[in-house]
Amino acid sequence: MKKVEILVVGTNKPIMQTIARLVNENERWLAVIANNYAEACSLCDDRELSLVLIGAGLDEREEMELKRHVSATRPRLPIVKHYGGGSGLLFAEIYQAIG
Repeated sequence: MKKVEILVVGTNKPIMQTIARLVNENERWLAVIANNYAEACSLCDDRELSLVLIGAGLDEREEMELKRHVSATRPRLPIVKHYGGGSGLLFAEIYQAIG
């Protein structure tokens, strides 16, 4: 079974590792980590992603540019802003975006 690839974007590496670990607990999901705007754009272009999950650390301009890039290159790719709040909220954000 092909896993659903979820791009997790943020600059705090320990937090990104935690989010990736939580995402990967679901056997159908695979977290792909981007630690900056440029890496996120590159991964959006190169991978078969099902969701972009934006965490903390990108500045407002980078976040808007990432959204523009995704909209221009992959208009159907959902983008979700993750605000923290524990694994329950994280899973709810993902399920709501990809079903």
